[in-house]
Amino acid sequence: MRAMALAAVVALAPVGAFGVVGCDSPPSDEDGTRAVRSSPSLDDGLAAWERGDFRRALEELRPLAEQGEAEAQVKLGEMYMMALGLPQDDAEAASWYRKAAEQGHAEAQVQLGLMYDQGDGVRQDYAEAASWYRKAAEQGHARGQLFLGFSYDQGHGVLQDYAEAASWYRKAAEQGHAEAQFQLGRMYDQGHGVPRDHVAAHMWLNIAAADGWERATEVRQFLAVRMTTAEVSEAQRRARVCLESGYEVCD
Repeated sequence: MRAMALAAVVALAPVGAFGVVGCDSPPSDEDGTRAVRSSPSLDDGLAAWERGDFRRALEELRPLAEQGEAEAQVKLGEMYMMALGLPQDDAEAASWYRKAAEQGHAEAQVQLGLMYDQGDGVRQDYAEAASWYRKAAEQGHARGQLFLGFSYDQGHGVLQDYAEAASWYRKAAEQGHAEAQFQLGRMYDQGHGVPRDHVAAHMWLNIAAADGWERATEVRQFLAVRMTTAEVSEAQRRARVCLESGYEVCD
């Protein structure tokens, strides 16, 4: 369940020293204009990241992270985790994710939870992972809701509770998270935490497939052979209504 952090951090290069013997002002360019270095900027840092200039991104990102900028801390964690312009170092990644997570940054909370889940850079601890997932989930973060659902589904770090798992999957599914839609469909198919309902299961698998979760197509086909033509038609109708309503009407 290792996942990449999605937050992008931006910064301009740190302000340099302009001291020149006998001068009180910064040196001038050839055209006579003064050379001025800008202070760190998240927007400019993102541009460096997007064009794959990780050396420049790092130059601008680290000062911001060290100043306590949560977005910069998340991106620095990602750079260590994915070896983007830095040696791969899970412990450093976890350290930077923690700094942002403790400021309430939801994506950092998910990333730190994943590291505890897998034991990457920290001692594996399912309870700690679930705790961080919950913090993100309660902020409405769809991936946090998905992974908290997994925790309840598998009984990792919390008592196994299929009803809680289905509830958290639904919250993420109704935000358009395709994997959560798939998991919710699976719960309806198996009757875990919700009444067994092949029409609801097929509906959510339809939606997950439409939202790009490839495995949903295969599972939906296996499910359809156990359903009547009328049931499949009803599931398809409900899926259309759910998608057209922006996930407002999905029952």
